[in-house]
Amino acid sequence: MDTRPLLIGGKWRTTANLQDVRAPYTGEVIARVSNASPDEAEESIAAAAAASLEMRGLARYEIAEALRRISDYIKERREDFARTIATEAGKPLAAARGEVDRGVSTFMFAGEEARRFTGETVPVDTQAIGRGRFGWTERVPRGVIYGITPFNFPLNLVAHKVAPALASRNSIIVKPSPRTPLTALLLGEAFLESGLPASALQIVPVEIPVIDTFIKDERVPMISFTGSAEVGWRLRATSARKQVTLELGGNAPVIVDETADLSYSVERTAMAAFNYAGQVCISAQRIFVHERISEEWTGKFIKRAKALRTGDPLDERTELSVMIDEEAARRAESWINEAVAGGARLLCGGVRRGALLEATVLTDVHSEMRVCTEEIFAPVATVSTFSDFEAAVTEANNTRYGLQAGVFTRDMGRAYLAAQNLETGGVMINDAPAFRVDNMPYGGVKLSGTGREGVRSAMLDMTEERIIVIDPTH
Repeated sequence: MDTRPLLIGGKWRTTANLQDVRAPYTGEVIARVSNASPDEAEESIAAAAAASLEMRGLARYEIAEALRRISDYIKERREDFARTIATEAGKPLAAARGEVDRGVSTFMFAGEEARRFTGETVPVDTQAIGRGRFGWTERVPRGVIYGITPFNFPLNLVAHKVAPALASRNSIIVKPSPRTPLTALLLGEAFLESGLPASALQIVPVEIPVIDTFIKDERVPMISFTGSAEVGWRLRATSARKQVTLELGGNAPVIVDETADLSYSVERTAMAAFNYAGQVCISAQRIFVHERISEEWTGKFIKRAKALRTGDPLDERTELSVMIDEEAARRAESWINEAVAGGARLLCGGVRRGALLEATVLTDVHSEMRVCTEEIFAPVATVSTFSDFEAAVTEANNTRYGLQAGVFTRDMGRAYLAAQNLETGGVMINDAPAFRVDNMPYGGVKLSGTGREGVRSAMLDMTEERIIVIDPTH
């Protein structure tokens, strides 16, 4: 068991307050991580404020090359990152490697954007008063970003805050999840090899009361939060004078009509429902299947769920492993039991062994059950039938959330209708809602958040637009 320091001011530091990190699969303590005190949090803010001024002075090519070096470092240590993710997050190794590859791409995209990220020419002679003048906009960095990240993607969701912050010439302080801080600290090692100002990225684990030090400090103009809707919206309400972006939860719908490729839609939806034990914000949770194909489709879906190989996340063959802890699995189990007591039928799964919950499929559900109304964040999916496509779209919208949706159809009219009417931040046609590439805009509506990730989209949120107008005749 190692004691891991935090990263403040470009230096690794072991603090007096240590927190255990446990492997979800074994329950063993795998490391002890340093937490920052209020004084150390204050020190990190001062260092970040100074670094933000240094970042503003760097040329585009310097930032781009530094981000490329971070990307290369992650790629070179791919297996170290993957095994760290698998161990501390309980993510099956194949999925962990996929996350590392995405992290490589996220920093690569950021390096490319750093070279070309700029404003635009604005015609100001559109009125008589503007004759002879010309104008343009510039994207001005906000300064210090405070990034709060979750456990489920301990590399790539950290990367989606760090990479665009650095690419847009900000400094950033990251609070990693206390469940999965080790991957973020490993990213800190990559950053220190980049050549950027030493305090431009700081990895500062803290206990919840110390977060207020960052939230209340006026030197921190922006908070980027990924986590639960309850915490995110409360944070926004208490930070009215700051720029706050929220990437929150969802209970993503999937609509499968009678024209869809049956086998393909089953495979993609099963992967989206059960990958990483459903602990993905865009996990397929509510599935609507046309009544003409529902029996065959559901049968194949259940067969795929039952076939998932469960076990140790470090076993190359494992497809479904434990949830992040037993408490999370117990919560999901209680929602399943509640739905069954309310009239739902359990088609498969529903069995929990410690933190491992079997892939679970429910039917005969209704919109007031928590397995439908809330984000279950577990390997649980509900299947309902429909006869009218527009009615299915309406039912898919019957939720407080709106992150992403999936629609399987060969009917272009229906595809267009879904794209125009689904109340989500993203609509994936002929794919499941869990589809994401790291340069596309990503974010939700309703309770699912505000603002967008995806490197360039985040860079826009992390900068202010400034207009410059010149009259060259005086």
